[in-house]
Amino acid sequence: MAARIMLVRHGETEWSATGRHTGRTDVPLLEEGRRSAKLLGERLRGAPWHGLPDAEVRSSPLVRARETCRLAGFGDRAEDWDALMEWDYGAYEGLTTEEIREQAGADWFIWRDGVADGEHLGALAARADRVVEWARSADRDVLVFAHGHVLRMLGARWLGYEPAFAARIRLDPVSLSILGWAYDAPAIERWNDTGHLG
Repeated sequence: MAARIMLVRHGETEWSATGRHTGRTDVPLLEEGRRSAKLLGERLRGAPWHGLPDAEVRSSPLVRARETCRLAGFGDRAEDWDALMEWDYGAYEGLTTEEIREQAGADWFIWRDGVADGEHLGALAARADRVVEWARSADRDVLVFAHGHVLRMLGARWLGYEPAFAARIRLDPVSLSILGWAYDAPAIERWNDTGHLG
């Protein structure tokens, strides 16, 4: 089994900065997002990671994740993987939570109610399960670059929790998280670490 799976959420985009649900729309990084990705790369080149020379690297094919990966210094080693794409928000793509609640009701909660005309919560969980299975079958560390909701789901599924648990583990742009093991059980080693951003 993998010693650990390291997760990186992509850098800030115009849509993430304004709270718009960004699923499959290919929104580029803002300048701040690019700067932050470079800072993450500097951190991962230093101790204790030393550039993760033996890690297998995969990325969502969406430009914001790929660019974060490239700017952090892993673009030449990364393989695109559709399983790491963000949740397909369907009719809610590009909308803020407030705008969605105007349509779906004031108590709408994505981790309970899902999305209209998009990907079912169970399908998102199934994709995360594929990533977990791949990571656990590797004989070395793995590093993935992806998106907030799919990575939160991956965290929930790594720990063995139901999909709705992902609501309880927030994730900031260009954060570093590490999922590993404690007493032979899946565990969080590090979560939502943005120390490289100063």
